[in-house]
Amino acid sequence: MQHHVIFGAGLIGCYLGAALRNQGCEVDLICRERVQLKLRSGIEITDYLHHKAQISGFTCNAHKKQPQPADVLWLTVKCTDVVEAIPQIKAFCDAHTVIICCQNGLGSDKPLKQALPDNLVLRAMVPFNVVEVADGHFHRGSQGALTLETELTAAEWLDKLVAKIDSDLLPVETSNDMSALLWAKLQLNLGNSVNALADIPVKAMLQQRGYRMVIAALMDELLLVTDKKHIQLPKVTALPSHWIPKVLRLPNWLFKLVANKMLAIDPLVRTSMWWDLSRRKKTEIHYLNGVIVDHAKALGIPCNANQKVIEMIENRENNQMPANKSAISASQLYKEVIHH
Repeated sequence: MQHHVIFGAGLIGCYLGAALRNQGCEVDLICRERVQLKLRSGIEITDYLHHKAQISGFTCNAHKKQPQPADVLWLTVKCTDVVEAIPQIKAFCDAHTVIICCQNGLGSDKPLKQALPDNLVLRAMVPFNVVEVADGHFHRGSQGALTLETELTAAEWLDKLVAKIDSDLLPVETSNDMSALLWAKLQLNLGNSVNALADIPVKAMLQQRGYRMVIAALMDELLLVTDKKHIQLPKVTALPSHWIPKVLRLPNWLFKLVANKMLAIDPLVRTSMWWDLSRRKKTEIHYLNGVIVDHAKALGIPCNANQKVIEMIENRENNQMPANKSAISASQLYKEVIHH
């Protein structure tokens, strides 16, 4: 039986670990003490398609002095925490451990490859949102398959892994061009910062045209970068990447008719950046919008919308805005980002 370690088990990590355990894998969760306390009675996982499972038999061994090395280590910490976590990660690895990076944005795998040059490090794309409905109950509130990077030297191993863990609760696929796929996922993640600023659930945000138009402007700048770099973005939604901003700009009545799948998410879902700000934690803004700004500057492309949103998120990170005034309306955000 393969031994899986979920390092940094939060919302995504707990859902992932429970789904793997449900498929018969041996799973250890490496998580904070407050998370461990919530999992004392096991984990319940559900999804928006009404699949569900109640899982027990986990080990939370963050404090073991000699942890058992993992066959597969799933890294589910934030991009901002990867470098700091490397010494702890090494304790769960031996020469055959495969590390799978599940971060948003681009570039979090690089420090791992430098620190663990003898281990296979693969990237993964997690397209869905997870919310904690109650202590120990994690709910996948949107569509999409966990996608793993293919590696020719480990093709047979990866095929066996996917066959083992793929399920209704956790659809799993592979990709031959993970870099392009992560750029496509980054396009969708640009809604994260807008959701954090709006301070409302994602579905409610998408129902307001002003918020959608800001997201569309952020996406336009990303698409200028990927076009200039000749990156062909794969479809990760029902719409091609260049159509998404156009659809987001549609009037509300038409958007609701055209974009049913965009709105097919649980009304409780919020983005990880909202969660970070609400807990006064450092966000991943520089691994998301910041990546676009950096590439745009190198290419000589204006990137004013993403730069402005970065500034607004940083202001909230630095507590420069009172908590009771942190939410910003769709019209005000549009005015500040598009017409600043």
